[in-house]
Amino acid sequence: MSATQQIQGDYSGSETNATEAIPFFTKKTNSYYVVAIYNILGINYKNIFDFNNAILYYNLAYKFSEDDLQKSIIKNNIAVVYIDRGSYERALQILLPLENKQLADNPENNARVLDNIGFCYFKLKNPKAINYLNRSLQIRRDIKDSFGITSSLMHFSEIYAETNQKLAKHYADDAYKKATEVNNVDDRLLSLGLSIKNSNGDELKKTTILYLKINDSIVKARQKAKNKFAKIKYDSKKEKEENQKLRLEKAEHLLSLQEAKYQKIVGLIVFFFLGIVIVILIRYYRHKNRIVKIKTAYDTETRIAKDIHDELANDVFYAITFTQTQSLTSDNIKETLIQKLDHIYTRVRGISRENNNIDTGVNYAENMKEMLSTYNSKTTNVIINGIEKVNWDDIDEIKKVAVHRILQELMVNMKKHSDAQLVVLKFDSNSKSVFIDYADNGKGFEKEKISKNGLQNMENRIQAIKGSIIFDTEPDKGFKVKIKLPK
Repeated sequence: MSATQQIQGDYSGSETNATEAIPFFTKKTNSYYVVAIYNILGINYKNIFDFNNAILYYNLAYKFSEDDLQKSIIKNNIAVVYIDRGSYERALQILLPLENKQLADNPENNARVLDNIGFCYFKLKNPKAINYLNRSLQIRRDIKDSFGITSSLMHFSEIYAETNQKLAKHYADDAYKKATEVNNVDDRLLSLGLSIKNSNGDELKKTTILYLKINDSIVKARQKAKNKFAKIKYDSKKEKEENQKLRLEKAEHLLSLQEAKYQKIVGLIVFFFLGIVIVILIRYYRHKNRIVKIKTAYDTETRIAKDIHDELANDVFYAITFTQTQSLTSDNIKETLIQKLDHIYTRVRGISRENNNIDTGVNYAENMKEMLSTYNSKTTNVIINGIEKVNWDDIDEIKKVAVHRILQELMVNMKKHSDAQLVVLKFDSNSKSVFIDYADNGKGFEKEKISKNGLQNMENRIQAIKGSIIFDTEPDKGFKVKIKLPK
């Protein structure tokens, strides 16, 4: 489009489109296209008389030229800029080396170089001008280069304008005819301008009217072409934006599909590994629970055996010895034996109760209170406060069992070791936790011996249900426990 706009004389539009192409150049871009764009920009700037920029872009085109023909054409274009600026000697410095490197397979370019050398010599009043111009014109006629012939004829018209106006007008008229044949509107105007300079009278008037008519038609045609190119560019830009939008939407759609695919894959992977983790955790906790159950059963058996050994064995042995050594005919002896057997029976029931399954239903609080009350004796008074205030229905069964066992172990420990006369248990709760405070006035013991006094099981149980337990004791100052468990 940029080249077409240039031909139509829309140099500004051509410059804009050519400039927009430059950011797309990469190392992989074909050098032919790079040279073409920079050359178009050079021609545009030359035609609007911005000679500095014209030379700048011609030099860029030369930098990317890869063959001798391209380099020769670009050098010739640079020389033409210096000719338009009136720097004829500088132009010759560029053109004369090109004459010595003429390319045999491109007579069109050779003729262009010779023509420009001849024109420079003409401007410098050098008689060599005619020879160069004739050689150029002959080559152009041989290869039937109509555009080149027109240029040569106009140069001859300029040469003879000062010495032979009739001949100058003849060359100008021939140039006009040749430009008309190839529909070269710019050269038609230039040749008519030369003809006007060498015309008189009616011929001058006639030529001037023709010049103005052609100039008006050219202006209109170029404005029309400019508007057409503007519409083409607008439509092209609009279509490009729409295509870009469609490509973007398509890319976003593909990206969303790809993301959904990856999410599905990731989800499956996560689900798979999560399944494996769940299976491992289930097996781990089953194994752990089995170990806990085995350990609990072992601990229970050990505790029962210890209770039987410590509390029942001696009593049973004493009862047996009593029956063997005493006469059972006496009522007093019988009463004593019955009391001993009743004591043994009571202890057996106590051991049985301590190891029975715990009712965690609606009677949980009542059963626990009953269990605690069994530790009342002639020497020990157990006081229970606030157990009914706690909403035990909000607490799950595992925690209820743990609390029951902890308090049971606490009471057993009290009975065995503390010699307490008074035991107080206080229950309280809020929306998140249950609080149990235990205190007795027993003999206490050193804090360092807590783990050695059978209280380690209590810590293990309370930690298993995410609760906490704090022991506070000193010798002869009683024993205190603070228990906190989440609902």
